[in-house]
Amino acid sequence: MPYIGTQTLTVGLVLSFYAVLLFFFFGKKPHSKYIKSAQNATIAVFMLIAAASVTLFISLFRRDFQIEYVAQYSNRSLSWFYTFAAFWAGQAGSLLFWCLLLSLFAVIVLRQNRNRQSDLLPYALGVMQTTIFFFLYLLVFKSNPFTKLPFTPTDGQGLNPLLQNPEMVFHPPSLYIGFVGYTVPFAFALAALITGRLDEHWLKSIRRWTLFSWLFLTLGNVLGMQWAYVELGWGGYWAWDPVENSSLMPWLTGTAFLHSMIVQERRHVLKRWTLSLIILTFTLTIFGTFVTRSGLISSVHAFGVSNLGPLFLGFLALIIIVSISLMIKRMPELSSKNDIGTWSSKESGFLINNLLFVSLTIGIFIGILMPTISELVQGEQLTVGEDFFNRWAIPIGLSIFLLIGVCTVLSWMRTTIGKVWQTLRLPLAFSFIIALLLVLFGIGQTAAVIAIAIAVFSLSVIVQDLIQSVRIYKNQQDATFLSSILILIQSHKRRYGGSIVHSGILLFFLGLIGSSSFITEKTATLKKGENLQIGGYQLLFSGIERSNAKDRIIDAAVINISKNGRPLGIIKSEKHLFDNFQPATEVGIRSTLKEDVYVILGDYEQSTQMATLVVLINPLVMWLWLGATIMVIGSIICMLPDRRKK
Repeated sequence: MPYIGTQTLTVGLVLSFYAVLLFFFFGKKPHSKYIKSAQNATIAVFMLIAAASVTLFISLFRRDFQIEYVAQYSNRSLSWFYTFAAFWAGQAGSLLFWCLLLSLFAVIVLRQNRNRQSDLLPYALGVMQTTIFFFLYLLVFKSNPFTKLPFTPTDGQGLNPLLQNPEMVFHPPSLYIGFVGYTVPFAFALAALITGRLDEHWLKSIRRWTLFSWLFLTLGNVLGMQWAYVELGWGGYWAWDPVENSSLMPWLTGTAFLHSMIVQERRHVLKRWTLSLIILTFTLTIFGTFVTRSGLISSVHAFGVSNLGPLFLGFLALIIIVSISLMIKRMPELSSKNDIGTWSSKESGFLINNLLFVSLTIGIFIGILMPTISELVQGEQLTVGEDFFNRWAIPIGLSIFLLIGVCTVLSWMRTTIGKVWQTLRLPLAFSFIIALLLVLFGIGQTAAVIAIAIAVFSLSVIVQDLIQSVRIYKNQQDATFLSSILILIQSHKRRYGGSIVHSGILLFFLGLIGSSSFITEKTATLKKGENLQIGGYQLLFSGIERSNAKDRIIDAAVINISKNGRPLGIIKSEKHLFDNFQPATEVGIRSTLKEDVYVILGDYEQSTQMATLVVLINPLVMWLWLGATIMVIGSIICMLPDRRKK
């Protein structure tokens, strides 16, 4: 098995290099036999990488501990579910998974554009094959997943318990699909720069690819938040960790790119912005991969110190130099046909949106590199904590969420003040009433009240816009309200799918405000039979239960929870004890739309049945996951094909 895996990757490396040469040297002759040969090589590269991937899967499930990767990330007691996830749990496996996805996407792009985009396709595939070649080089020479041990251990080390969580089975693949997916629009952007086809021609091939990548990057980030919330046992879901930030940055610039695409397609402006944003997004996906594998930062999400850092820096430099050179060369051709319009136009709103997203990205980027830069300059690491990121992100984030509502009412080219006021007066009044009620009910946190008012305002604008459209259609067609909504969404998928996405983002924002601004926390050491009261809840500690699993001992604190004398059920907060790993915490959570009761088991003694419990009341956490679900639904609607009349 190790021999088969290594040889297929090596042959794939050679064929990938062969395809790169042909695509770039004969790209001006898209119908030549050389381009046909390069296309066949593209398919062959995918088949070889797929064969290597199947080989690694078989080795994992057969427990072939002669292979170092298998011995390091699996053992005989690991379930099939987490054995499957062990494929991408380590550095070498994740690089192979990246290659598998990218080679598959290259084949899909080839099939999709076989009879169209013939001028762009060779160069786009050339860019994709260059990226594949780079990752295959890392796999063959630097991080081979089929490296053999000098001896065969009787059992493997096993998968880190922190990774044995359903979210971690789906979180990394979702992130990788999002990261790798952005290679496609980047490849077509470079192809457009190489060929000089800088109109909207290249955007037609990548709109759904961009939505697809954005959707999975969104899923990946949210699943990572859920994992941190339920698995790490600290009560939160986002700590501005460098690796978290590295996946957030391309999401921010990718979101800006989506908006810039809309403006360029509609008004033929912001060409430079559109190209710059997709180049920046792809660069940040590679930077995020570099951060997790270079040893540059310390994180629970990172793979640790490796020898891949300089190679990733070199590849990043190549991307930046080539992209900037092509942009400079084509700069005269990137001027817009039309003016951006007045500052009261939708185009201007989207431009401000781009500036805000890029500004937020710059602040996060500075925060990631600050410890490294300070160590190089001063010889001492300057710690950058949550306060730094919050000070940067909060005002920019509030501006973005406010802009969601404002841009909804703006028209292309120009919007009169009278129209803006007529449309916004009801949402403004409603958000003011909500803010006033919050103050009257004793909410004294000014920043939180302002944030809630902004979220309510923008959400009200979106709902009002939908209701007005439905009423017009209902009166014209004599249809029911519900059928009018469904018909409008079906016939205007991009517009109303986008509105659904924005609604999900605003609900997510409300969850963010509630869970970060109104937390209640209490810590107590209890004997069996004692109570803890917090936020109107009564928690009765019923003792520690011990059970045995195949690879661990589980100690669970059993807590009966009630409110106002009404029993609500049982919460179990657990400690998992392992032979090969440090103890892991499994928190107990009771979730409702209003709030989560979140219980962490701290120190305990089973013999005396005493335990220290940390209990948090986290408001509106479920709104985060609800908002994310709505964002996914809206994205899928935007991606659905339009019906065309024959």
